[in-house]
Amino acid sequence: MTTWLRDETPHDIFRFLREGDEGRHQTARVTADGASWLASAAGGRGAALARWESRPTSPAALPCGTVFDVVNVDLVFGRRMLDQLWTQGPGSGPVAVHRGRMMLFAAPGTAQRLPALLDWEVGVPPERSSRRRGDEVPRPLCHGLGDAVTVPPLAPSDSAGPRWLVAPDTRHPWLPGPEVVLWACVRAVRAASAADVRVSIFPPADPGANVYDVSRRR
Repeated sequence: MTTWLRDETPHDIFRFLREGDEGRHQTARVTADGASWLASAAGGRGAALARWESRPTSPAALPCGTVFDVVNVDLVFGRRMLDQLWTQGPGSGPVAVHRGRMMLFAAPGTAQRLPALLDWEVGVPPERSSRRRGDEVPRPLCHGLGDAVTVPPLAPSDSAGPRWLVAPDTRHPWLPGPEVVLWACVRAVRAASAADVRVSIFPPADPGANVYDVSRRR
């Protein structure tokens, strides 16, 4: 799995990705291909790999806008969005959590287009849009060209810093575009509204116990 990278660079950060992961769910593990994809966002991949080799358990700051954009939402609402993407939609790209926020990695250009779509969704009459009267979509923070985000470390860490929920695992991961993210926002709001009035004999599910079927990744 790592031969191709060792042929290209002298760095062997991937030994850190293989060690100490026995107890971790596979969804949260960065693979060699996923690490290469992340490093490509930094432009000079060799320099990024060198930094990660010396500090594999430290977060890194990566620029947005060319390889990926990031949609940054409240953690609770983000979990609802993620549930919709995996149970009713096409799945998600990489997803991380940091400082009580969820970061959904999206296709480049999403940060520029999504606010306009949200404005349209909120501004038009309900009968002409996909929303229903009373639906309110929390405004996300969108990080695109000219912005940078803190991404979780490549190797597992016990610190309280950023961590992966769905880690990058390919060199070309599928990333949702602005229309898909908008759809997930609207569906998450509707699901929350329905849950408020639903009567169930079962206790609520543990929000930290969500498991996403990564076999559906594109």
